[in-house]
Amino acid sequence: MGAIQALRGTRDILPEEIGYWQRVEFVARKILNNAAYREIRTPIFEDTALFERGIGEATDVVGKEMYTFNDKATPPRSITLRPEGTAGVVRAFIQNSLYAQGGVQRLWYTGPMFRYENPQAGRQRQFHQIGVEVLGSADSRADAEVIALATDILQTLGLKNLRLSLNSVGNPEDRQRYRQALIDYLTPFKDALDPDSQDRLTRNPLRILDSKVERTQQIATDAPSILDYLSDESRRHFDQVRQLLGDLGIAYELNPRLVRGLDYYTHTAFEIQSDDLGAQATVCGGGRYDGLVAELGGPQTPAVGWAIGMERLIILLQQLQTQATPALDFYLVSRGEHAEAQALILAQKLRGAGFSVELDLSGSAFGKQFKRADRSGAKACLVLGDAEAESQTVQLKWLATGEQSSLPQSDLLEKTEEWRCRLEG
Repeated sequence: MGAIQALRGTRDILPEEIGYWQRVEFVARKILNNAAYREIRTPIFEDTALFERGIGEATDVVGKEMYTFNDKATPPRSITLRPEGTAGVVRAFIQNSLYAQGGVQRLWYTGPMFRYENPQAGRQRQFHQIGVEVLGSADSRADAEVIALATDILQTLGLKNLRLSLNSVGNPEDRQRYRQALIDYLTPFKDALDPDSQDRLTRNPLRILDSKVERTQQIATDAPSILDYLSDESRRHFDQVRQLLGDLGIAYELNPRLVRGLDYYTHTAFEIQSDDLGAQATVCGGGRYDGLVAELGGPQTPAVGWAIGMERLIILLQQLQTQATPALDFYLVSRGEHAEAQALILAQKLRGAGFSVELDLSGSAFGKQFKRADRSGAKACLVLGDAEAESQTVQLKWLATGEQSSLPQSDLLEKTEEWRCRLEG
């Protein structure tokens, strides 16, 4: 019987890579906490109607990509693994009456999402996002704030060659006028469009602007711009966002073809892309969604947010070859019954003092343990054998220089500040 493999479109995140994930989560958590955003955790699966109503039945996500199944209830209920994070956060906002607390709710989340897509580098069927949602503010400063925070996170992580693309998709009335203008423009070209775009022509024509098919892209080049269909109010909001980004020193490029893939967007839409990612260039995407809370049964509540794709971000960090995990302080080598027992106690005491310590548990000969110590990346190696166990001493070797000394185990534990200074230096 063959070994069971992970399903296509899923992957194991192995210990050699997990440090990158932890670093992203640490940086995002720190920056968002400093901006008074609070973490929220919602279920991985929800009632299918949440996404049909929230995302839009005409979208590819709902029509083609969701993992939907009937559960074991009587009668069976249609359940969907969440394909994105915003709808679940909004559902929690409504169900738990967070709007009754007054003021603006600044929330953030992280976790796995699921879409049945063609797997490729940076795009899996189980993928992960970090996202923010600001609920209760129609102020253009909220749009600028979330963009600034996304920029802060990516730049703090060391990313270069980033581009912010910006657009406005207006309010629902603006979009309806633009939708009709787009249909009028594209209908004469219907037979030349790719099959997916032909299907979208009357169902969701704005998505045609996002087509990756070259012939369709050529046709869309001369399509009307949504910026020409914005109401005075929509244009004023967009101008304010642009002014605020300029005040913050955040460069952007206008992209009237940017519509995002979900129906709930209104007004500001944006993407942050990296020139180092090739075809799948988008690292962060988001925008304003002022009608979604009401659409899902809550009070009329303006909102704006974004999501960062973790897999694509990790690829960029690996390309930068930044340190994934902090360097190990001590690697502890021991051999012999008494020495091995003492080594465990010493390791725990050093860990309790705040040092990172790997205890070799192999029981191998000293030579093999020393080789593992060299490969571990530790700054120093501690050695306990029968002689050291008898005399309550330990051998300390600095791996970078080869400097070695013998000292009492009690001295090692009493001089934690001295060791910390040397390890950090």
